[in-house]
Amino acid sequence: MSPPATQEAGSDFDFSEEDFERVRGLIHSHAGIALSSSKRQLVYSRLGRRLRTLGISSFGEYLDHLEGGGADEWEAFTNALTTNLTSFFREAHHFPILADHIERMAAQRTVTLWCSACSTGEEPYSMAMTAVAQLGTMNPPVRILATDVDTNVLEKAQRGVYPAESAEKLPQGYARRFFLKGAGSHAGFMKVRPEIQRLITFRPINLLHDSWPIRGPLDAIFCRNVMIYFDKPTQYGILRKFAPMLREDGLLFAGHSESFHHAADLFRLRGKTVYEAIPRARGTRG
Repeated sequence: MSPPATQEAGSDFDFSEEDFERVRGLIHSHAGIALSSSKRQLVYSRLGRRLRTLGISSFGEYLDHLEGGGADEWEAFTNALTTNLTSFFREAHHFPILADHIERMAAQRTVTLWCSACSTGEEPYSMAMTAVAQLGTMNPPVRILATDVDTNVLEKAQRGVYPAESAEKLPQGYARRFFLKGAGSHAGFMKVRPEIQRLITFRPINLLHDSWPIRGPLDAIFCRNVMIYFDKPTQYGILRKFAPMLREDGLLFAGHSESFHHAADLFRLRGKTVYEAIPRARGTRG
């Protein structure tokens, strides 16, 4: 017997425990996100906005609409439940490692990098600025693919416009070197210079999909602070697909709270939250 529908305190919509568990199951199967039982209020708040937009009065009705609808509603559902916390040069210890890696690889070929959870773009732009600064040219032999499951943040990333206070996270001199300062109606904002934007291709990709439209081999993959939203089997499945995409000397950059001990047959630690693929794992596809 299903529990009765209840309304959150001060809320507008019926939201039962069954509804919450249904949301948890749907976002896990669709995007791999493992919502903890403590996220009930977050789910109500974020999806409640969607219910208001659609004029739907209960979560049960909304979830029926979602499962009976098309790709657009699944996209809106995923966007609503995706957390996008980022900043320029977040976890700064990674960027000197990336700079040295790019310099070594650029002497041999065009360097190919993938930012697999790019959010609003600060991370791939940080990667691009690192390449330009290290190689001393605004046209370095570096190409960056930046992807995210959330199409809303991808649009923001492609625009490359940020509040001026974002410059506080940049290394000294980078704001003037790599950004255009807004004036008039754009005062208080800054825009990434087109030379930096040209190094990056933005594209929607769901890491849970069976195949990714990405050409390898890659010199580095950034997958930072996204694995924490997946359970261990989902993490392992993604890492199993990462490994053969990397070159022999390729690197995988992870977030500060992420550890891949459960995938020791695929990756080994190279530095602080920097990994390299086990040789036999690089040769395994599928």
